[in-house]
This record gives sequence, C-alpha cells and structure tokens, in this order.
Amino acid sequence: MVNQIDKKRAYQEKVSAKLDQLNARIEELKARAKLAKADTAIEYRHQVEELAAKRDTARSKFEELQQASEAAWEELQTGIEKAWNDLACAIEQATQKFQS
Repeated sequence: MVNQIDKKRAYQEKVSAKLDQLNARIEELKARAKLAKADTAIEYRHQVEELAAKRDTARSKFEELQQASEAAWEELQTGIEKAWNDLACAIEQATQKFQS
C-alpha cells in the first residue's frame, strides 16, 4: 500500500515536471518575441509577462505543497492543479494566437 509520503513525493515530481514543461514553453514564446516585428513583439512581451505571472502563482502553490504536512498536502492539490491548468491554457492560447 502506498503511504502518504510516497503519494506526496510522486505528486511533487509530477507538478515539478509539468512546471518545467510549461516554463520551457514560456521561454519559447520569449524567443519568438525577440524575432517578431515591432508591433507583434510588444504583444508577445505582454503575453509573456502575463504567463510569467501565472507561472509564478503556480510555482508559489507548488512551494506551499512542498512545505505542507503529509496530512494537509492533498488539500492543496486543487489549488495547484487550477494554477497549472490556468497557466497551460494561457500558454496554449498565446501559442495559437501567434501562430496565425
């Protein structure tokens, strides 16, 4: 039977990997912004700033999870998942917006 410590550790690894993946996508958008024409570059930079704020929120939630007791960490899952889903959706929208 999997204990709470193992469940928490596995969840932390999952969240950490997801945040790394989303951060890489933000960095990709930053690189695109540098290559874009002036008017588009401004829009890219604005989007990247918004994404960075969402990333910071998700990272903050992740840090809360890491500090949470074994009994309390599951209660934090909803907030963490909402933060990373918000970030993932925003990145996807930004990516699609700038592909067209």
